[in-house]
Amino acid sequence: MEKKLILNALQIEITLSRLSHQLIENHQDFSDTILLGLQPRGIFLLDALVEKLTTILSKKIVFGYLDTTFHRDDFRKREVALRPNSTKIEHSLENKKIILIDDVLYTGRSVRAALDAMLSFGRPSQVEMLTLINRLYTRDLPIEPNYSGIEVNTLEHQKVIVEWKNKDIAENQVWLVWH
Repeated sequence: MEKKLILNALQIEITLSRLSHQLIENHQDFSDTILLGLQPRGIFLLDALVEKLTTILSKKIVFGYLDTTFHRDDFRKREVALRPNSTKIEHSLENKKIILIDDVLYTGRSVRAALDAMLSFGRPSQVEMLTLINRLYTRDLPIEPNYSGIEVNTLEHQKVIVEWKNKDIAENQVWLVWH
């Protein structure tokens, strides 16, 4: 297996700052905006952004975690059943501006499932998409992010892995991996 470092910890930090400021530019005080992290991996990016936004704005940012398992188009086609994650949405999404957040935008199918799942919590006035990595040339659906950390040219056999600092990983990193 071969791999190439796409973003190191410093580059991720700079990218998170830029994305935070872009969100502030478009949503100012976040009074009618809710951030939704897509389970399972988008919640790590969401948590990092909420921390940055809270620090910059000195106010609480409304956010939630959205599980899309039962809305996926491949849910019943897998040999091994998918295990759902928890959805944590404590506010109605009715007439709110929603920003869906995921670490990597690949085929667009997770975002399509998120749009379906989100409607169970109300009808938003606007929906935007933010991703750390926008994989190019791999989209199955016409879905594009409003906010993107970086765009990466990838082939189908390649994989983008976002590693978030935790007890097992020393620092935030993004890798392009292939065989």
